[in-house]
Amino acid sequence: MLSILIIPAASALPPTYDKVVAGVSRHGYSIRALHTPSVGLATGPRPGKPPNMYDDAAFIARHITDLAEAGHDVLLVTHSYGGTPATESVKGLTKIERQKLGKPGGVVGLAYMTSLVPEVGKPASTGLWSPLMEIGDDGWFYYPNDTITAKVVFSDVPLEQGLIWAKKLVTHSAASFTSLLTYPGYADVPVAYLVAEGDLSITPGKQRAQIEMIEQVSGNKVDVTTTSAGHVPPVTAPDDVVNWILSVASKLETSR
Repeated sequence: MLSILIIPAASALPPTYDKVVAGVSRHGYSIRALHTPSVGLATGPRPGKPPNMYDDAAFIARHITDLAEAGHDVLLVTHSYGGTPATESVKGLTKIERQKLGKPGGVVGLAYMTSLVPEVGKPASTGLWSPLMEIGDDGWFYYPNDTITAKVVFSDVPLEQGLIWAKKLVTHSAASFTSLLTYPGYADVPVAYLVAEGDLSITPGKQRAQIEMIEQVSGNKVDVTTTSAGHVPPVTAPDDVVNWILSVASKLETSR
């Protein structure tokens, strides 16, 4: 049985992916969006020390392990920042590795949706965030101007709609963006990538450069699909995302 976990973008709460979850679920798949530790709460930052990328990866790994122990194959679908901790989380949890140990289930694929996928030894991003995002004294970043956020992050919908979604973004731990990737999960499982041609946050050029890097490191071709959407296809082009996930899932099941 194939189960799907959505690893969210920075500041994105699980309801961001509700339309995608509903659309994929209608086809009989088990799918859910996680609320990773680095994503804040609807009420503000989480208490305590801001989590880093490794905290997110460990959180994802626990969910993978629970599914694998129950006999499930797992497809990780990532969005934006989520590409980095998802890549890290695969270590020791691929289906092939678990089979060698006589264990059931495991990760069978990574599906990156306009995601940040660094090389080993590099962080999710080293870019300048201002004026879109600013880091508070508490170590959590926030979005100081809803109009700028709407125009950049939700650029492919009318401004009024973009403003509604901009207000739904929560704080996010800045430390998660500076943790260095230690494991190239994309080298050990089949990889798909949904390129968002209208993305103003992670440009199509950067997305394609990452695809080239993955192919060089893994020695395997990446299964590339495109959408005209901006940075948040699950909100602005959910049907494109649903169809993409179903296609990736079908190919993985056929190859088993």
